[in-house]
Amino acid sequence: MKFPENISEIAALQPDYLGFIFYEKSPRFFENNIPVFDKSIKKVGVFVNASYEEIQEKINRYDLDLVQLHGEESAEFCALIETNLIKVIKAFNINKTFNFNILNNYINYCSYFLFDTKGDNYGGNGLAFDWTILKNYHLQKPYILSGGIGLGNAMEIELFLKKKYAKNCLAIDLNSKFEIEPGLKSRETLKEFIQNIKQQL
Repeated sequence: MKFPENISEIAALQPDYLGFIFYEKSPRFFENNIPVFDKSIKKVGVFVNASYEEIQEKINRYDLDLVQLHGEESAEFCALIETNLIKVIKAFNINKTFNFNILNNYINYCSYFLFDTKGDNYGGNGLAFDWTILKNYHLQKPYILSGGIGLGNAMEIELFLKKKYAKNCLAIDLNSKFEIEPGLKSRETLKEFIQNIKQQL
């Protein structure tokens, strides 16, 4: 999310989380004020290889509920944030050759994983990966499914969530496929997707 009026519009749809990107190279870089919305909606700050001090400053300024670390942050760095500041979502970029054993290093040092599509950018590539790869996910840590999910994927999401290997899927990340421009979300398209999912589950 990027624009205050749009944030309020989307918050009215009652998503579980709203994300704010604090990575200056992103077209979705956030530097506005966050309007007041229902406290049941968690505010997630997204960072890429940021310093401890920068993350701490943004947590305090925006009253964040979680941080998503989307760079090459070490397990030790995640532990520092998780132990001293706030719950951590650690993002991993997935392709067919991804080694899920890497996750063992992080399992005790973050609250959630996020699985995104491996691409040229730190997130926001607008591409989906082959979700059947998650058959190889062997841990019980809850995860968020990300990467190029749009309105046309509602049926696929329904089928995916019925799979045994989706049992630890905590949430679905909805981003670029619902955008009018970077950071500006289409309320109507998101509303339609949410309604479709609720009808099917």
